[in-house]
Order: sequence, then C-alpha cells, then structure tokens
Amino acid sequence: MSFHEIRFPTAISRGAQGGPERRTDVVVLGSGYEERNSRWANSRRSYNAGYGVRSLDALHEVIAFFEERRGRFHGFRWRDHADWKSGPPGAATTPLDQVIGTGTGAALTFQLKKTYGAAHAPYARDIKKPVSGTVKIAVAGATRTLGTHFTVNASTGLITFAGGQAPANGALVTAGFEFDVPVRFDTDKLEINLSGFQSGAIPSIPVVEIRL
Repeated sequence: MSFHEIRFPTAISRGAQGGPERRTDVVVLGSGYEERNSRWANSRRSYNAGYGVRSLDALHEVIAFFEERRGRFHGFRWRDHADWKSGPPGAATTPLDQVIGTGTGAALTFQLKKTYGAAHAPYARDIKKPVSGTVKIAVAGATRTLGTHFTVNASTGLITFAGGQAPANGALVTAGFEFDVPVRFDTDKLEINLSGFQSGAIPSIPVVEIRL
C-alpha cells in the first residue's frame, strides 16, 4: 500500500487527542464469572487531529496535507507526543534503552522494538518508522557506530550489521531511538464549518494507525 515518508505537521499533532486501542471480547457467565479473549495481538492507535487546529492557517495546512494524501489513500508519519522515544519523552535516548534481540554469531538483521511493561505480560511493539539520524545501537553494552558497524532502514525499522560485525552468540543487542507512527486519515471527507470553527467548534479530523 502507498505510504508517503512525510510527517503530519507536529505543531498540530501536539494538540491532538487519542492513543492506543485494543479489542477484547468479554462474556459474563451466569455465575458472574467472566471469560475474556483478546482479538488483537497488537494495539492500534487512533487520533483526532482536529483538537490541534487552533487557527485558520493551521486548518489550511491540514487541508493541503489531506488533499496531497488523497484522503485515506496514502499513509504518512505521525508524531505521538505522548510516546515517541525508546524511553520516557522527557529523557534523552541512549543505546541501552530497549532490547531488540540476542546475537547468534551469524544474524545480521534486527527489528527495532519497544517493550511496554516488565514482570507480568510485557508487550513488544515493532517500530517500523524510526526517525532518521536518531537510532543508537549497542551490542553487549558497547556502542556501535552508524555507517561503520550498522545501517538503519528508516522506512522499515530494520537494523543491519555490516559483514563481519554480527553480534556474538548470546550478546544482547540494544537500541535507543525516536520514532513516528504510520497512519492514514480515517475519512475521505473533511466537514468544516468556518462559522462554527471561529466560535470555538473543533473540526473532526480522524487519523488511524496502519499495520505495515
């Protein structure tokens, strides 16, 4: 599916509303006990960009972005200002932030990941849209150099070590990075009432995560 490697205006997404969603079936039995089934292995994020539109100029910028994406047709990058780093949003990234794999002595390719939680049921999320120039890698705690020891595919989140640089068997491969969420508009029609907008009404501009 078509994807444009361009980020939605961050000044507007900063004011957006939204977050992760999961699908869980809950059946309440006659005894009052429950049976629960998780329908999705991975969460899916959705947002309303309309909450970030505070001026007619910003609205014009969104319309131009919407038209260039042809509505729902082309995907694009989105900065989730609550969750856009390998660590907490207020902390600097380090190459030790996230474990992305364990060396075998032969494997050269590793997928960037971010793990949520720890003791009970940690969730490992594949990161497919890292921000170019922000990825830091370490092997067994030793920092590796971009371009010398490894390369990054910013469109897929794949880390590839150079020949002869494969992490040793059992060595933890860790990473620090910034990332975007791959999304698309969740509508082919923007309904905007300028008189309502000028009096404080918020236009609805739904955006939903896509799985790549």
